[in-house]
Amino acid sequence: MKRIHLLLAVQSIVAILVSINRLGSWTLGYVLPNEFLRWVDFNNMLVLPLISLTALYLLKKSIEYDAPVRESRAHLAWNLIFIIGLYLTAASYGNHEVTNYLHVRFCEPDPGSDLCRIVIFNDDEFSHWVFFTGFVTVNAAVLFLQGLFPHREKLSGMDTGLLLLNSLFLGAGVFANLGFEEIGLDLYVVALLALASTFLLWKRGRQPMFVYYTSAYWLGLVGSLIAQLWRAG
Repeated sequence: MKRIHLLLAVQSIVAILVSINRLGSWTLGYVLPNEFLRWVDFNNMLVLPLISLTALYLLKKSIEYDAPVRESRAHLAWNLIFIIGLYLTAASYGNHEVTNYLHVRFCEPDPGSDLCRIVIFNDDEFSHWVFFTGFVTVNAAVLFLQGLFPHREKLSGMDTGLLLLNSLFLGAGVFANLGFEEIGLDLYVVALLALASTFLLWKRGRQPMFVYYTSAYWLGLVGSLIAQLWRAG
């Protein structure tokens, strides 16, 4: 559990750094004299996602252990889904950060050109679809791999508390992505994952990832629904 808590804490720290990176004025300078990207875009595309996805891979490896189910069809299938999720997540960052930079710098003054229409669509819509598909896929793989490899020790109260604490940061990330956008398929997918994690928690007991994802997804989902109702009002 120490390794699991550490890796989840890395994800929580990355969530904090993402906010600092986006809100801090010190990241608005250009990476190179040719002004191809700002530091905020570069960090969000390469530095922070690389740390986050590396930690997520190590978390997956921490869950798995030698057991009859290892290398079974189900194990291989969820590993494949995990890899697909990693690719989609990485692709979404590459698409979003570049087009967001171009959108803000060149298209906000005059968004009517064909070039800006394409840039804005990639920034505001397509990259979001790809991101949430990858986000949901990779996290669902970790959730269901926990089902294949149940934790062999009983969770202590301290372990549960730390899992809930770290889940606040994932829940906040879900809320930030869903609470202020038009309701789309992504909200329903998160709702489905919230129900799936709750079902697994109910059927299989207090497994680390079941506790973590149930708390995170419900916090993000309920917060998003409240925000959507407030916007509609």
